[in-house]
Amino acid sequence: MNNIEHLDAIVIGAGISGISAAYHLQKHCPTKRYKVLEKRANLGGTWDLFNYPGIRSDSDMYTFGFSFRHWEDDSSIAEKGKILNYLGETAKQFGIDKRIDYEVEVRKASWDSNENRWTLTTRTGDQYCCQYLFMCSGYYNYEQAHTPEFDGIERFNGDVIHPQFWPKDFDYSGKKVVVIGSGATAITLVPAMADTAEHVTMLQRSPTYMGAKPAVDPIANRLGSLFGRWAARWWFILSTMFIFAFCKLFPSKAKRVMKQEIKDLLGDKFDDKHFTPTYDPWDQRVCLCPDGDFFDALNDEKASIETDTIDGFEVDGIRLNSGKKLDADVIVTATGLKIQFFGGMDIVIDEQPLRPNDAYVYKGMMLSDVPNTFLAVGYTNASWTLKVDLTHRYATRLINYMDKNGYQQGKPKVKKEMHDIPLLNLSSGYIQRSIEELPKQASRKPWRLNQNYILDTIALKYSPVTDQEMEFL
Repeated sequence: MNNIEHLDAIVIGAGISGISAAYHLQKHCPTKRYKVLEKRANLGGTWDLFNYPGIRSDSDMYTFGFSFRHWEDDSSIAEKGKILNYLGETAKQFGIDKRIDYEVEVRKASWDSNENRWTLTTRTGDQYCCQYLFMCSGYYNYEQAHTPEFDGIERFNGDVIHPQFWPKDFDYSGKKVVVIGSGATAITLVPAMADTAEHVTMLQRSPTYMGAKPAVDPIANRLGSLFGRWAARWWFILSTMFIFAFCKLFPSKAKRVMKQEIKDLLGDKFDDKHFTPTYDPWDQRVCLCPDGDFFDALNDEKASIETDTIDGFEVDGIRLNSGKKLDADVIVTATGLKIQFFGGMDIVIDEQPLRPNDAYVYKGMMLSDVPNTFLAVGYTNASWTLKVDLTHRYATRLINYMDKNGYQQGKPKVKKEMHDIPLLNLSSGYIQRSIEELPKQASRKPWRLNQNYILDTIALKYSPVTDQEMEFL
């Protein structure tokens, strides 16, 4: 007979979002019995999965770290090891590590309105029951990545690797490497691999906006030493909001500023065609180069950029449509993620399967007609953790309100006709490929995301949990 465990709340995922949910649950709802279910063998989520060279945060750690346990290291941009240590220490400090069940893969979650509970069924057939469900499994598929169909790539005799599945101890020293892609992963890989490879070429179909920042921010550390780490955190919150607003309000000026910064870094090695994106700043995320490491690799001629498209593959490289050939021993396909909502779980509400694209997102943290379920979805224009911390604090306020008033269910309901808009307003390929698989937002609050930490703080931390769009039973 399969096991059935009954709890008050279950958190799916033991990454940064899951640790946040667990902390807020046990602090603000101390009588609730909960567990964290993690399908991998280790804590960390994304940071446990990825192992490609140079992997690091692409947001500052003062805001990527938790509001309840500040980042204490002087480096604002941190590599994987430091991040995993921080997450592990946080989980241990608050006793969250004792609440995690590892290698538990939930395949299905079914809600029963008569019983007012979720029943979760795992890959092995075991079951967990709970009243509240915290979805902290991220937004992409861990088992599959996005790799375009490259016609003729089987002719290539070297290694072809996707960063999501980097082989352990893979040796690329002294080899010619071509990295296909120009996003954050490619920008990270190029300088990291250039240290030991013979040469690294980044092959991009179109350029990406990039900016250089010091890995150790002197202003943030000075503020932190004078007033505490909270001051450094707010320095990054406010400065990031200012830069984003400037880019959106004055895109032409922002383009000139960003391009001039790169010109200053590269001098006569600057080539306009490699650094002139076809879109405006923050239509896609801006890639961060800590201490300008990417530009250092170009200046040292350890790396180069080709802006072109692929005509075909040879046994020893890639043939471009311009007629040029890139010699390669290793090809890295940094071509993006594959979006996956609910961690690939089947969601059933009163025996009716849920299609995420039929639902609307309420306050960026619940779905229409889905009871007692909280989504961990971070910002696209700032650190992920800023939003999920607010989400989980709000969730505990809502749970306490329901307990106080004797309610068993709380769910958002759409009560007026709305105009649909995409959930994530970015032109990034991995998002555009998955629009039909994601929930929707609408043109009016509370069904529209703020993408603004201060507005969300007001909406989620201080506003009432009751409104006309919430139904309690």
